[in-house]
Amino acid sequence: MSFSSYTNKSIQEVLAELKTSENGISPQEAAERLKLYGLNEAKKEGFTLGRIFLRQFKSPFFYLLFLAAAVAFFIGEKTDSLTIFAFIVINVLISFLQEYRAERAIRLLQQFLSSKVRVIRNAQEEVIDAIYLVPGDVVLLKSGNIIPADLRLISCQGLSVDESVLTGESSPLAKTAEPLAQEAKEVFQAKNILFSGTNIISGEAKAMVIASGREAMIGEISKLVSGISRESVYEKDVLYFSKLVLKIVVATIALIFVINLLVNGHDNVFVFLLFCIALIVSILPEALPVIVTFALSRGAIKLAREKVVVRRLSAVEDLGNIEILCSDKTGTLTQNKMKLDEIVSADKDKSWLYSLLEGASFLNGNGNGIGAFDRVLLSEAPLEISNRMKDFEVISKMHFDSMKMKSGVVVAAKSGEKILIVKGAPEILLKSVKSFEGDLTKTDVEKLIAEKGKQGKRVLAVAYKKIIKPTENIFEADDLIFLGCFSFYDPLKNTAVEAIKLAKKLGVQIKVITGDSREVAGFISHQIGLISDPTKVVTEADLEGLATEEFDKRCEEFSVFARISPQVKYAIIQSFQKKREVGFMGEGINDAPALKAANVGIVVQEASDISRSVADIVLLEKDLRVVMDGIKEGRMIFANINKYIKCALASNFGNFYSIAFISPFISFLPMLPIQILFGNLLSDFPLISIATDQIDVEELRKPKLYRLHYMLPLIIALALVSSIFDFIFFLIFYRNTPAVIQSLWFVESILTEIVLIFAIRTSHFFAKAKRPSWTLIGFTVADAILIISLPFTAWGQKILHFVPLPINLLLIVIAEVIVYFFASELVKLAYFRHWRKIDYFNRHSQSDIQSSHPGII
Repeated sequence: MSFSSYTNKSIQEVLAELKTSENGISPQEAAERLKLYGLNEAKKEGFTLGRIFLRQFKSPFFYLLFLAAAVAFFIGEKTDSLTIFAFIVINVLISFLQEYRAERAIRLLQQFLSSKVRVIRNAQEEVIDAIYLVPGDVVLLKSGNIIPADLRLISCQGLSVDESVLTGESSPLAKTAEPLAQEAKEVFQAKNILFSGTNIISGEAKAMVIASGREAMIGEISKLVSGISRESVYEKDVLYFSKLVLKIVVATIALIFVINLLVNGHDNVFVFLLFCIALIVSILPEALPVIVTFALSRGAIKLAREKVVVRRLSAVEDLGNIEILCSDKTGTLTQNKMKLDEIVSADKDKSWLYSLLEGASFLNGNGNGIGAFDRVLLSEAPLEISNRMKDFEVISKMHFDSMKMKSGVVVAAKSGEKILIVKGAPEILLKSVKSFEGDLTKTDVEKLIAEKGKQGKRVLAVAYKKIIKPTENIFEADDLIFLGCFSFYDPLKNTAVEAIKLAKKLGVQIKVITGDSREVAGFISHQIGLISDPTKVVTEADLEGLATEEFDKRCEEFSVFARISPQVKYAIIQSFQKKREVGFMGEGINDAPALKAANVGIVVQEASDISRSVADIVLLEKDLRVVMDGIKEGRMIFANINKYIKCALASNFGNFYSIAFISPFISFLPMLPIQILFGNLLSDFPLISIATDQIDVEELRKPKLYRLHYMLPLIIALALVSSIFDFIFFLIFYRNTPAVIQSLWFVESILTEIVLIFAIRTSHFFAKAKRPSWTLIGFTVADAILIISLPFTAWGQKILHFVPLPINLLLIVIAEVIVYFFASELVKLAYFRHWRKIDYFNRHSQSDIQSSHPGII
């Protein structure tokens, strides 16, 4: 049945039809309905081994190998053909295993990201995963919630909903629980229906589920989480780089093929074609997807253990690229464990009572729904004051508005007297105050705010007004009586100072953007070492009316922003993004625009549904140190991926051009196609393990270096070294038989690629770098032993066409490999010495920025 049939029915009629009540269904009935209706989610593409396996046959690398096997079979080299097919199977299995592990990693991470919802079952409020909702369930909702299923409203207060995901209409729509005069046929007409996937802008509601899962209007909540499939900057960079390499290789091979036809005629043209295909395969970094997948899935699981959950694997790269991290201070730099400091009022009991009445009006059945300040006041209130609360009845209330920085309630005493109580930031309330209780003055309050702020304490003010009858704009009254102030303090987190120090080491600028006062924000930021002067804080008032260039300059100049509204917060993020990659930590409904605008949106697990839906990272613990560790891990992962790219391309390009240009001018192939393909497979094993390696400290400070075009000069230089040593090899061994030359070159080319790993893994002299990981050492040693021993084995001689090598020639090859390693090391050191000079000049040419951020850059 569609939503339309529920729109013109009374609450009781709908409850009866769904066989439920306002007290909800029982857990047993919920279990039975779950069997009948299924999970509250859309049907997703199954996570099957078959699908993952079939995906491995869609890569260009597979097609090239298959073509090589077909050509070998066509020219009668059946053994070579079968061996190439074996290579195909091995590569497919390796890729399948890594992708399967990555899929499992993503699904393991999803358990941290499940959407929660408050329901009433058997008259008891409880929190369940939204996927277990069934028709007949009674749901409790509030501002910031994403609606988990199609619902019929039972009751609501001040409820407005954003249905733009369905209707395209951006303006929030007011909702009502009353039955409509006639059945609504369209979504925008259904004012008493809440639709799955839409979100609550303001107010609160009680509603019952009328449709779930695929029966709901949208069909799936996850449509708001489409960012999971977003392609990252690095993925685009790798794709572009791979296409560029392929174009260069194919063009070169085509040229060499034509030269060979002109020089050697049409004899053995298919053999040379097979050789060319093998060369193309050898140059392509075909292990790159495997290494990227392995590194990302390994990193994602490691981050999850460190309480940082990524919603997509590529978010690991985004996290590592952060150069500016914007964050609130509460719960991130401080413990978010408020403690009452002092009450300043002419009538402290009255101030406490009125504050309790206002705060407790938002208290829900499970003891939640109130803010940190109210929770402290409620827990520390004297018993006699708490008992007086039952003498009042709540008539209406206004939830806390982050724009207005206040909340309010209208209560009625037993005597019939009605009182408006407003609570919020003292400087905001002062604008609406006409008089003061007792002997308090505006000057006293302003002085108190300044003094407490300098001590890092937060101040909450309460004001009131006796009224005759609540009006529509009663909470905007400007003739309030100022009653008193409460000051609170929030202890610093033990990890805050350490996190700021780590941020400086990583070259990440921390920007505190908070709704707190200038004094509090400055005090806390100074305490943790973020700023040297606690007065160096900019407020929204300071930024108002500035031209774009001046606004951007202020954003660069300051690290602490106080009393900032969501709109200005969004503008600050956009300003930072003009020059740098920006991460933003938020959790409230009003943080959603900034979270979506940032390059990386980071939220805590308890964040509002809307904020979670647009975030890339979910923190299981709100701690700045956790985020900094995540940034460090992200940079380590991509530094290691780039080691593979540099090593594979430098050695492959060198060997590729040597073989390609020598082959037309000798009477035999310098290396057989089967040997090229097998060598390509062997060289990738130690390279895959490079994802576990340690990295240099300076690579942690320069996320921009992940961009592949920065590495091209070094790759070309090292490829040139490789080619020179290949030509030296031929000058030494050209008088030997073709079989001996082929076997020796196989050993030389693979060993040079392996030793290059230990040069390229660091920008320093190899002996002074951090020790390689034991996994990398183990794979390298095993691979080297296998390569040297292959020509002496019966299998190597029969299948790969090797011949036993004279020991003296083998020792010459090993000596050449050692000399090659030191030559590559010298080229690398010269390159990085030159690069560091350029980097130093670039960084110091930005003296205006550095002088504005002492100790940060």
